[in-house]
Amino acid sequence: MHFLSITWDSDGTLFHIGSYPLRYYSLMFIIAFSMGWVIMKKIYNREGVDLEKLDSLFIYTVVSTLVGARLGHFLFYEPEVFITDPLSVFLPFQFSPEFKVTGFQGLASHGAAIGIIIAMYLYSKKVIKKPVLWILDRIILAVAFGGIFVRLGNFFNSEIVGKPTKSDYGVVFARLGEDFPRHPAQLYEAFGYVIVFIILWSVYWKTEKRKQLGYIFGLFLVLLWTVRFIAEFFKRSQGGFETALGTFSTGQWLSIPFIIAGFYFMFRKPKFIEVKE
Repeated sequence: MHFLSITWDSDGTLFHIGSYPLRYYSLMFIIAFSMGWVIMKKIYNREGVDLEKLDSLFIYTVVSTLVGARLGHFLFYEPEVFITDPLSVFLPFQFSPEFKVTGFQGLASHGAAIGIIIAMYLYSKKVIKKPVLWILDRIILAVAFGGIFVRLGNFFNSEIVGKPTKSDYGVVFARLGEDFPRHPAQLYEAFGYVIVFIILWSVYWKTEKRKQLGYIFGLFLVLLWTVRFIAEFFKRSQGGFETALGTFSTGQWLSIPFIIAGFYFMFRKPKFIEVKE
């Protein structure tokens, strides 16, 4: 008996609408994108930006997040799938070794980050007509907040689980067919993102740093990917190229360049812009 552990036995389904299951993970994404829209509306109102531009921002963000996360998963963790079953990367089906409806399983946050950065560059040029770092300094508030719910969705799905605690403490993920506690790494990471969001929101709302192009974006990169780097110590291996490089997990190796880039944007020669108070 594990006195300091809980047993998690959810199949990831919240309820059914007819024969269609509404999954916790899908709900968490809906909440993440919806709250992101609310956050950006508050920011746009503060800075006098036309709210009509929010519709385009929402589309750019949703598409880039899902496409980037999907491609990132297969590039970083299952590159062989591009050769053996490339259609499954873009379609919710598996064709090899047999046809099967799988849904879109496999999303990588590093791929989502790259996708969002590319999308914000296009959005800054085509829609908002401001420097790309202006929108990156602001969209990351929504991204950090959304990350909380994505990791909660992972917990509900019993995926991206932690390593065994080798003690009474932890979560027993019954859906994995196990009877021993693991670290709830998804919840550790979600809590870390709560702290990241609070810090970023305070810096944006209560300091003059929003006038310094790239500073808040850089701070976001350092904080969020440091949280990810630390959380990886508690996660079960997700594969990828970590066996070739050693020392760190694939997620940690992928986080290092983002952290370095973050310090660059924070401490480079500052460039200031006028913003509406």
